[in-house]
Amino acid sequence: MIRPTEEYLEQVWAYKQEMAAADSSMDGTGPLRRVESAEEWLKYSRTCETIEKSEKLVPATQFILVRESDNKLVGMLQVRHCFNAYLEKYAGHIGYSVRPSERRKGYAKAMLKEALGFCRVELGLEKVLITCLTHNEGSRRTILSCGGVYEYTIHEPDDNVDLERYWVPTKE
Repeated sequence: MIRPTEEYLEQVWAYKQEMAAADSSMDGTGPLRRVESAEEWLKYSRTCETIEKSEKLVPATQFILVRESDNKLVGMLQVRHCFNAYLEKYAGHIGYSVRPSERRKGYAKAMLKEALGFCRVELGLEKVLITCLTHNEGSRRTILSCGGVYEYTIHEPDDNVDLERYWVPTKE
């Protein structure tokens, strides 16, 4: 898992297209679903690391998971360093996704484990909040496999979805 660079911009755009074609949510990709170019996404992602917390934005670190064997971008993950009101209630510290053609290969779990270490070492967090849609069995299993403890389910009215909230310890 690395921070994105210009080298991966073409793959970032292909990731967006594959996710959109599969009608898959782009969790953990920051503003990828709404930007007009991969360059714009990269610039925004870099800016997020140092922005001041506000009602709408919080500092965040963007990661991509690149498979070593063929240098292919297979997943994305974003760590929010703190909460605003929305994140605290509905989204949590970490969002992640794996491109549809690469799912069920353990990439989400690998990303989440690495992100937990980042949260512990770089942000000093003892536990993180992660949410998932109630029907997303793969994400639920990933969270539970990393030690997630279910808190409760909440309805998010803007997108009209139900989200399960989990607290995950960052200790190994």
